[in-house]
Amino acid sequence: MAVAGEDGAVRVLVFGAAMRGDSLNARLAGLVTRLVRGAGATADLAHMREFAMPVYDGDVEAAEGIPAGALALSERIAACDAFVISSPEYNASVPGVLKNAIDWVSRVQPQPFKDKHALLVSASPSLVGGNRGLWALRVPLEHLGTRVYPDMFSLARAHEGFTDAGDLSDPGLHTRLEESVASFLRLVEADTRYVCLRRRWYEFLGDCTDAPVTQRQQD
Repeated sequence: MAVAGEDGAVRVLVFGAAMRGDSLNARLAGLVTRLVRGAGATADLAHMREFAMPVYDGDVEAAEGIPAGALALSERIAACDAFVISSPEYNASVPGVLKNAIDWVSRVQPQPFKDKHALLVSASPSLVGGNRGLWALRVPLEHLGTRVYPDMFSLARAHEGFTDAGDLSDPGLHTRLEESVASFLRLVEADTRYVCLRRRWYEFLGDCTDAPVTQRQQD
């Protein structure tokens, strides 16, 4: 599935949100990167370790400004049409380091999360594959105006889930992930490349994007 010509390919940031370099979510992010590129899009693979930043503190922001790590992550998000986050699940929720990064980046103006498409994936040794953490992750992203793709992917028992080649051990799950990535890219292409198909994104029926209730932190 080719999403665009080579010069105008859809650009996707694939972000591994775990701190460990060889984490399960780093492996999943690497696989998603290959699938994105195989579908004809451009993938920029990034990991949390590349973006050092302190715990968010309004006094620090006032005195020193937004840290370099948050600015660098903001620039990588702004340079892409869409992003994929591969996130661990900590205590059935979002890892603190990821939430902290979102909080810092949300302080950048113009706010880079607004109107970006996002696909959420996770890998965990647990039997639920980090799915609870992804539901929690949707909340701040959607609050900031991100168009989070409805279908999320969670790999359970992920310590047994990869082949030596980096594919998923279960062929059915591998096909499902591949199809999810391809469908996501088709949506991104339609929204960002074809002007005749563009429309406003409404959270609820009857919403207007310029109404105060839907602006929230998007602007």
